[in-house]
Amino acid sequence: MSTPLVRLFSLDLLKGFVAVGRRMSITQAADDLCLTQSAVSRQIHALEAQLKVQLFVRKHRGVAFTAEGERLFRSADSALQQLQDVVAEVRRSEGRQPVTVTASIGVTGLWLLPRLGSLQKAHPHLDVRLSASNRISDLREEGIDLAVRYCRDAAAPPDAVRLFGEHIGPIVHPALLGAARQDGDPLLQLPLLEFDDPRPWLQWRSWLAPREFRHASQRGMLRFNQYDQVVHAALAGQGIALGRLELVRPLIDGGQLVIVRTARQVAPSPNSYWLVHAAAHPRDEVRRVAAWICQEAAQTAMMPGPAAT
Repeated sequence: MSTPLVRLFSLDLLKGFVAVGRRMSITQAADDLCLTQSAVSRQIHALEAQLKVQLFVRKHRGVAFTAEGERLFRSADSALQQLQDVVAEVRRSEGRQPVTVTASIGVTGLWLLPRLGSLQKAHPHLDVRLSASNRISDLREEGIDLAVRYCRDAAAPPDAVRLFGEHIGPIVHPALLGAARQDGDPLLQLPLLEFDDPRPWLQWRSWLAPREFRHASQRGMLRFNQYDQVVHAALAGQGIALGRLELVRPLIDGGQLVIVRTARQVAPSPNSYWLVHAAAHPRDEVRRVAAWICQEAAQTAMMPGPAAT
């Protein structure tokens, strides 16, 4: 006999359980649901208390199902997926569905946002949603239509479209460069701004070593965990940053930043920027946004190499 509807647990508890089961991680489930880890943990504990069974075994890294938890997940996941699909269809039938584009925080802030005026001018009736995240998203699971990925050529998905490559060089606010002694190298006089990132080509040590700099500035180094913060610090005259030149080229063209004259050898990055579709046969609105991104990327890729200042 089925459990009476009045005695069933709430949908919120079921959503929390399924989100954890899909990721096998409370941390990632919390990100998916836009909740705190403690809130998701409370949902799981509340569901286990109502059912009077343990659903997960907590481990050092992630969780694992108990037998009861796995049995419940098989049914609950299928039911919620059907509900997600129906809700998506209802929403599509009642209004325009936005085109959701995801990219890293740096790419969103430095490359996509400054170009949105062009998109609105070309397609004034399109609804577009930007999702800035450094996390690699499950596009279909999270309702994302397009993603701009930053990776090596060999790591790009088979159906991805290459947008443009990348070059690295030191950039600085012109006023700060003017304040440096003219008889010395700015890299040895001014503070260095560094992106706290594991990729070596974005690190000062890796950039300076092949250029025969035995040591960098004695003024210290400021580190940031987001690349757009590095650029904003450079714009504020806080020091010299390693510029990802394709992303910051409008700031260079506008005179807000200049390339340090000692950096005549601009270094290519091993990574490129790629456009990934979530669906093999996207709807018309998604195709139009994708075409616009490719058009903007073509202009970025065709930019002439920056002259040293």
